Amino acid sequence: MVIVFVLIAAAVLAVLVLGHWYVWRRLVRDTTRGPGPARRAGTAVFVAGPLLMVGALVAERSGAPFWLQRTLAWPGFLWMALALYLLVAVVAGEVVRPLAARLLARRARTAETPVREPETVPAAPRPAPAEPDVPDVPDVPEDQAGPEPAGRAPREAHAPSRRLFVSRVVGGAAAAAAVATVGQGTYGVLRGPRVKRVTVPLARLPRAAHGFRIAVVSDIHLGPVLGRGFAQRVVDTVNATQPDLIAVVGDLVDGSVKDLGPAAAPLARLSARHGAYFVTGNHEYFSGAEQWVAEVRTLGLHPLENARTELPYFDLAGVNDLQGESEGRGPDFAKALGDRDPARACVLLAHQPVQIHEAVRHGVDLQLSGHTHGGQLWPGNLIAAAANPTVAGLERYGDTQLYVSRGAGAWGPPTRVDAPSDVTVIELAATRA
Repeated sequence: MVIVFVLIAAAVLAVLVLGHWYVWRRLVRDTTRGPGPARRAGTAVFVAGPLLMVGALVAERSGAPFWLQRTLAWPGFLWMALALYLLVAVVAGEVVRPLAARLLARRARTAETPVREPETVPAAPRPAPAEPDVPDVPDVPEDQAGPEPAGRAPREAHAPSRRLFVSRVVGGAAAAAAVATVGQGTYGVLRGPRVKRVTVPLARLPRAAHGFRIAVVSDIHLGPVLGRGFAQRVVDTVNATQPDLIAVVGDLVDGSVKDLGPAAAPLARLSARHGAYFVTGNHEYFSGAEQWVAEVRTLGLHPLENARTELPYFDLAGVNDLQGESEGRGPDFAKALGDRDPARACVLLAHQPVQIHEAVRHGVDLQLSGHTHGGQLWPGNLIAAAANPTVAGLERYGDTQLYVSRGAGAWGPPTRVDAPSDVTVIELAATRA
């Protein structure tokens, strides 16, 4: 097991180093004329960036002092997102680079083409003077040739400057695109989630519950980057929807109660007619799940640890996250659902979408999940799709429906690209006549 971990770590490190070297080569080495202040500054950025990124990850996972986590998190995690999109943009630039070079070369040849003079009647020929004897001069390789005779342009004198110009244009465009992408994606997270509304018909829901609204909040990820102010924006967004019930489906925090208790305090103001409920996500088990279950209870949320509560019109159940198995506190569907009345509709809170298969076996009508972030950073949605049955939105699995929220916050980089954050209001619809 240790050998496998070492091999994976070595492979990740190799990809990290080679990716940064490739981007540095295109954006720094190829755009500068040689060693100098510009190249040294660019090189310093490409050395400091990955070091800060690794430092931010290690500090968060090792439980380093919170002030150190906060110091490293912003530059380190933002570099993670920026490095990804610099790589994507530079790779895309490889398609443009030869086309731009050919275009410039064609324009240069056109500019060098001599203008043909109008034809005139030739004058009578004069006798040509005798040419002096000139000894034969052997051919000299181009790289050993001396300077061109005075008055003649050096061979391909324009070529190096043309290559430099193309590198600077393509590299500048790539850097600008990456910075703009990360900037817009970061702004989208920091401004807070937007409300998404989805109607879900349930066959066993009584007509008296038609229109019942559940505000689904997942993956807030309070931590060294997203703090109390962000939590307050999420609470304000949820309360503004005036839901009947609030479901917080995991990954609330990335850190201990000691460090993040003040950041989570605004959750005490969550307001819904039938209350707010909470289930653990995998990050709670990285942060001390037991202490956080106790903390959210003091904030007025109702933890559902493999448990069920009977609401007036349907059953609401919750199971622990799969990560809890590492502590002997994994999901227990039999405990949460085994003795319920099958005639009643059932809504299940489960952090990870992969738990849908157990939900189907236990006759759940609707599972509410998060975990995927919708991919968070394109093309992360492709990776998320390989690991999850549903990445985002509503899908049906037999008689069970699964809704996956993209989440309200972000893990790592406070940035989202092609995966906007959301708070989803699920409106239940009765299909009974």
